[in-house]
Amino acid sequence: MGIPHLKKTVAAAALALACGGYAAAELRDDYVAVEPPNEDHPLTEIISGYEFRTDETRALQADDFENPGYLLLEEAMETWEEVDGAAGKSCASCHDDYEESMAGVGSTYPKVVDRDGEKVFTNIENQINHCRTEHMQADAWKYDKPDMLGMTILVRNVDRGEPVNVAIDGDAAPYFEKGEALYNQRVGQLDMACSNCHQDYYGMYIRADHLSQGQSNGFPTYRFKWSGVGSLHRRFSGCMKNIRAEPFSKGGEEFLALELYLGYRGQGLPVETPSVRN
Repeated sequence: MGIPHLKKTVAAAALALACGGYAAAELRDDYVAVEPPNEDHPLTEIISGYEFRTDETRALQADDFENPGYLLLEEAMETWEEVDGAAGKSCASCHDDYEESMAGVGSTYPKVVDRDGEKVFTNIENQINHCRTEHMQADAWKYDKPDMLGMTILVRNVDRGEPVNVAIDGDAAPYFEKGEALYNQRVGQLDMACSNCHQDYYGMYIRADHLSQGQSNGFPTYRFKWSGVGSLHRRFSGCMKNIRAEPFSKGGEEFLALELYLGYRGQGLPVETPSVRN
């Protein structure tokens, strides 16, 4: 049997080693939080990463003309109408007006969908590529390339302001359980889990960055560190590299399961895509 406070002390030391130190911090007095959906939820209050950012960063996200993520959104609006692939179709050929057809989509993924009688667990990016290869007969897009990021932003942005509402029961239950296990599993040379940072120590500073709960409601997001827009799975990969672990594949089952669990951790938070983060 382990000693809880000792394990936490070891995790803190590893965190300091990985990130060059940490220090206590405070959220603003007027921060907004969402109540957990049930008593079993791992958080006592659910807080968007938006609340941990500076006034300047939050203002940049809130201004649709200045938010750099909107450049990809505008490109995706044009791509939606463009014919691509041997089938001679565009996104609009099947889905018509995206503001109507994509309503209620971005806030509910990842999820289990029915494809010709087969249950498939997927996220928005993988669903986009399924449409491209199967219905448009076009080439699949790669993760974290402008076309994919822009179209994912478009789908998510339709639900901007709507609460995250992922299903974790029924066919999704095994993936949720896997995601929860991965979130709490120690990996890498630093022997750390996602929960060590984003559950045990959120609200503290890592170097000059205010450590958040690691919520996913704003992805894809523009990060100053990246000088560009990136996917949630890119963020997963970066975290794993920081603790000297081998990242899972973007779009693979492990990261999909982790994405579902993060959706549950942020259940009720408004979709902010495209957000702006450090």
